[in-house]
Amino acid sequence: MHQSSSKSSSEWRDYGAFLLKLALFVFILRSFIVSPFNIPSESMQPRLLIGDYLLVAKWPYGYSKYSMPFSLPIIPGRIFASQPERGDVVVFKAPPTLKDDYIKRVIGLPGDVIQMRGGILEINGVAVKKERIADLVIPVSDNMKDAAALDGSPFPCWRPDFEERAKAGGTQCRYPRYTETLPGGKTYDILDLDSGLPGDDTEAFVVGEGQLFLMGDNRDRSADSRFPADGKAIGIVPQEYLVGRALVSVFSTDGSARLLLPWTWFSAARPERIGQGF
Repeated sequence: MHQSSSKSSSEWRDYGAFLLKLALFVFILRSFIVSPFNIPSESMQPRLLIGDYLLVAKWPYGYSKYSMPFSLPIIPGRIFASQPERGDVVVFKAPPTLKDDYIKRVIGLPGDVIQMRGGILEINGVAVKKERIADLVIPVSDNMKDAAALDGSPFPCWRPDFEERAKAGGTQCRYPRYTETLPGGKTYDILDLDSGLPGDDTEAFVVGEGQLFLMGDNRDRSADSRFPADGKAIGIVPQEYLVGRALVSVFSTDGSARLLLPWTWFSAARPERIGQGF
């Protein structure tokens, strides 16, 4: 009996040691290598859709307490710091509360002057090339409806004139899409839904030392550095708030999965979005 009790105690100790090692491994992985991030809003369309899941690389810009899970203050200041490049898609702690993780694109670096005129982005007084391309057409999904409801809107496509019937049934959103080319050649797609909206014409912003000017690719649906940090928008963001750089999409769902209906776990997946890099 004594031998059996000792064996059981030893097995529990081994199991506890395994769980401790596993927790340490996950902590190191999420703090210093990669961490998951999911897209809850439309601010980075067309590149990122609601329901996309991606991995965020922690090493490109160095480490601070904001790199740690729950912003644990175990790193003083920022170590191995490196500045992002224009066009990088970054995850960061959103001012002013620094509680939530946001994702935006780097538009302005220290010393840059950023301004919007008539919906055209200008960097240091030079208009960024903007070309109209094919519309973005996406099916209206459950997670789009849920996001609209959280915003208090009855329209999953933001406005009813962007919604249309889909040939295969149901409805879809059709948005005007453009390509922007930054100085240095970085190219990406944006949405510009209408003219004369807030953010289409701004003052000239000077990006200070250690700061970043960040914008969403969905220009009329992003509360970004064009607006003051007031709990809704983010203002110009200090680089010390960086969490990491978007690396690759690893999963995507349209939000139609139901816990008690296992077949919907598969039908809700959007496999064509997996593996897309930045």
